[in-house]
Amino acid sequence: MENVNIMLILLVIVIVGYMAGKLKYMGEDLDRRLSNIIIDITCPALILSSTMGGTLPDRRLILPLLGISFLTYLLLTVVAWFLPRFLTHRIEDRGPVGFALMFGNVGFIGYPIVDAIFGHQAVFYAAILNVVNTLSVFTIGVMLVNGEKQRLAFQPKVLVSSPMIAAYLAILIVAMGVDNIPDIISQPITMIGNITVPGALLIIGSSMSRLSWHTMLGSWVVYSTTVFRLLILPLILYAIFRILGFDTLVVNINTLIIAMPVATYGTILCLRYGKDTTLITEITFISTLLSVVTIPIVAQLLMG
Repeated sequence: MENVNIMLILLVIVIVGYMAGKLKYMGEDLDRRLSNIIIDITCPALILSSTMGGTLPDRRLILPLLGISFLTYLLLTVVAWFLPRFLTHRIEDRGPVGFALMFGNVGFIGYPIVDAIFGHQAVFYAAILNVVNTLSVFTIGVMLVNGEKQRLAFQPKVLVSSPMIAAYLAILIVAMGVDNIPDIISQPITMIGNITVPGALLIIGSSMSRLSWHTMLGSWVVYSTTVFRLLILPLILYAIFRILGFDTLVVNINTLIIAMPVATYGTILCLRYGKDTTLITEITFISTLLSVVTIPIVAQLLMG
C-alpha cells in the first residue's frame, strides 16, 4: 500500500503541472528553461546529495553494484538499438522508444520506492547503481534523443556536463568513504537537489497539457514499449543476473530500479535538443500511470 501511495503522490504533482499548463502558468518556453535548470543545477545536486546521508553502504557490495549496473546498461543498450525496430516502423520514433526502453525513473521515483521496500540504507546502494545510469543518460541517451543518424556520433562534451561532474564526485565520495561532509555543504546541496523531483514532474504535466486527450490515451507503440519497460525487461534481467550468481540484495535492488517508469529526462532532453516531445511524453505518462500497479507486483515477486 505504501508503494501505491508514493506513486499516487507523484502522479498528483504531474496533474498539478498539467493544470498549470492549462491555466498558462507554465508553457513551452518556461518548460524549456526549467528543464535547463534541472539538468544543469538541481539534478547534479540530487546526485551528490545521494552520497551525503552520513551512512556508507557495505563496501563489499560496492563493486558488485557497479558491475551489475554496467552489465545492465550494456544489455539495455543492445535492447534500445534493436527492439524499437520491431515496435515501430517510424524511424523518427525509434530514438524515443529506445530511450524509454533503456532508462527508468531512478532518481525521481526509484529512490523513494527503494527506501520504502528495502530500507533507507538501500537508497545509497541505488545511488551507486544510478552512477552508471547517469553516465548512460547523458551519453547514449543524448544520442538516442538526437535520432538515428546521431546515435553513434559521440559528443565528448557530455563527459564534462554538470550531471557527469556530479557523478564523478559521487564516485569519489563513495570510494574514499567520506561520511562527515559538513551540514553547511550537504544541506544546501540536498535542498537544491530536492527541487528536481517536483520540477521534473511539473514539466511532464505541463507538456501533457499541450497534448490532445486522444494522444494521451496512447497507441500500440506506447503500450508495447511500456510493457517491456515495466515488466518484461526487469524480469528477464533478474533471471540473467541470478544465473550469473550476483548477490540477492544487489539483484533485487537492481531489478526494482529497472522496473521504474520511463525517466523524465527523455522529455527534458527532447526539449533541450529541439525534438518533438509527443511520443516520449505519452510513454512517460502511461508508464508512470501503470507503474502504480506493476511496481507493487514486481516488489512482491522480489520479496516473495
